Amino acid sequence: MPAADSISTSVERRDGATVLTVDGVVDLATAPQLEDLLAELIDERPNALVVDLTAVTFLASVGLRILAETHERAGGTGKFAVVATGPATARPIQLTKLDEFLALYQSAEEALGALGG
Repeated sequence: MPAADSISTSVERRDGATVLTVDGVVDLATAPQLEDLLAELIDERPNALVVDLTAVTFLASVGLRILAETHERAGGTGKFAVVATGPATARPIQLTKLDEFLALYQSAEEALGALGG
């Protein structure tokens, strides 16, 4: 597990789709790293982009903002999805009503299947 002030990420590419897996705490200290990486991935114009937050233990409001902005940068085309299963991730997304426009899934495989990636 990453230190409290860091996150670890991994990127996997599958048939034109990109899956970004995030592990750790997403807060003011770690948000710039996540934001920069997501911007790079969006600039690559993948067929679909999935952000897997399964291993995230805390998702601050800045992380929610980054997800909303990434959705906008992806063009709102439905080719951006988030995997959020636990109370640390799914709950804040639902409480802030971001789930009304962010596509939420239980696994990266489910998201890729839905996005056609």
